[in-house]
Amino acid sequence: MSELCLMTTICDRNQTRRFLAFYKDYGVTVTLLTFGRGTAASEVLDSFGLEAAEKAILFGFVTDDEWKKIRSGLQKQMKIDIPGTGIAFIIPMSSIGGKRQLRFLTEGREFEKGEESTLKDTKYELLVVIANQGYTEMIMDAAREANAAGGTVIHAKGTGAEKAEKFLGVSIATEKEMIFMVTRREGKNAIMKAIMDKAGLESKAKSIIFSLPVTETAGMRLIEETEEE
Repeated sequence: MSELCLMTTICDRNQTRRFLAFYKDYGVTVTLLTFGRGTAASEVLDSFGLEAAEKAILFGFVTDDEWKKIRSGLQKQMKIDIPGTGIAFIIPMSSIGGKRQLRFLTEGREFEKGEESTLKDTKYELLVVIANQGYTEMIMDAAREANAAGGTVIHAKGTGAEKAEKFLGVSIATEKEMIFMVTRREGKNAIMKAIMDKAGLESKAKSIIFSLPVTETAGMRLIEETEEE
């Protein structure tokens, strides 16, 4: 038994295809892709002979058992430990909004859920919604009805859309929006259900939702005080 994890990879933008091809060899093709920019200080870049670069951020979904093999490949094949190549890490997922979404994220790979880890017994969780572009308000209206405070939207591109219909039973657009919401653990299920009911796979948003454990927070004090009053 194992647990499902969100795998995040940050690399130079010109290495995107190389990393996508590498992950595909390991059976991981349902990936979200977005872009950013490195912020390392110039003296750090100079010491490694590097230049400030546009970055690609890849999100994939693997079990912790699969990660062990992928990590070995990243080190041996991709030489990820060489400065400037990239970085990859995993975060254990707490819950997923439905069986079809689980099959999509795992691409139908065999997955037997393990026991809950102590990391998941946290006060807050991060809800992540993956949806077709242009339906943020539909999703947030549903979330607010379940007392969600707000969210942050990131534009991304789906790289495994060709498999969506097979595992979800519906076709989804390539252009995506990822919505991040931090919420109390006890309120998580109500928000997830509201989004699935009103902006889920049967809607135009075609939302997929999952949650990640949050171990510590800052900036939530006023929300906590309001809830206690």
